[in-house]
Amino acid sequence: MIWRWGMKALTRRVTLWRADLEDAACGIPADIADAVGDREQIVVVLDHRTEGVTATKQTFDGARVRSADPDGGWRLAGLTWPSDVRTGTLVAVSWHPGREEIVLRTIPLDEPLRIDGVAYFHEFDPAVITRDFDPGISNRGQVLRTIRQLGRVYDDGSAVFPEVDLPKRSGLGRGAKGAFLLKNAVDQLIREGYVTRVPGSLDDEGKPVYPAAEGADVVDMLFYAPLIEPVDAPGEHGEGTGEGYDRRDHWVAGFIRKLPPGAEPSTKQLELHQRAVENEQIGSGALAPGYTFVKKHHRNG
Repeated sequence: MIWRWGMKALTRRVTLWRADLEDAACGIPADIADAVGDREQIVVVLDHRTEGVTATKQTFDGARVRSADPDGGWRLAGLTWPSDVRTGTLVAVSWHPGREEIVLRTIPLDEPLRIDGVAYFHEFDPAVITRDFDPGISNRGQVLRTIRQLGRVYDDGSAVFPEVDLPKRSGLGRGAKGAFLLKNAVDQLIREGYVTRVPGSLDDEGKPVYPAAEGADVVDMLFYAPLIEPVDAPGEHGEGTGEGYDRRDHWVAGFIRKLPPGAEPSTKQLELHQRAVENEQIGSGALAPGYTFVKKHHRNG
């Protein structure tokens, strides 16, 4: 493909993965890579609004390199991603033939969001955030990694995984001690409101399905749904908003959380919700259908 002066910019969107942020790189869509041709060095302009507000522009001498993945195509290397750019962030990639430069642009959200304690200020792909999860080394982290990375992930970022497969896929659960640690990790995730037990089924390929398919054998599943909350205005409390700050150990106040389709809160959760209302820990009113209450708890990141 030959691009001539005066031709319009070619724009596509890509999703950043953790590897892109760590490697200071960005994928190049195939048609933009074709338009760039055999150039090895490319001027790259990053058009970004810090925390979705302050406009910034940086210019890099980018390098076009092959992805380590045989099917990964080309990448731009030599970038510097701002600290408020997270895994799963969507980036508009534009090739401007007249200026012979690539422009990368993040798209601010109308209202910033916090997803499981991590602040997002720019448009994102929920499924990538779920898949590209860094679990840490804790037992609960390994279980959550298994559900989010190896389970069936839906477009909204929710995921489902057969509980019976946890011992062989999570690295926990072998022997009496392993079974004890696995049970504790699952119980902790349920207590923290990260996952819910639901009835599902398996398809012909053995992949999890939720809700259960009609006529199929019911299989106990662990259902993960991201906790999405509004973010305070940048700097409102004079605190940082980096990803490491968001994930520090902290106490989480009781909150209302959406349940997976068809699920209802347990009698215990209804009682805890009523108690929280009576103690003025949360606003008054009954739980809406399809929602549950998660009591105050300590969260390890």
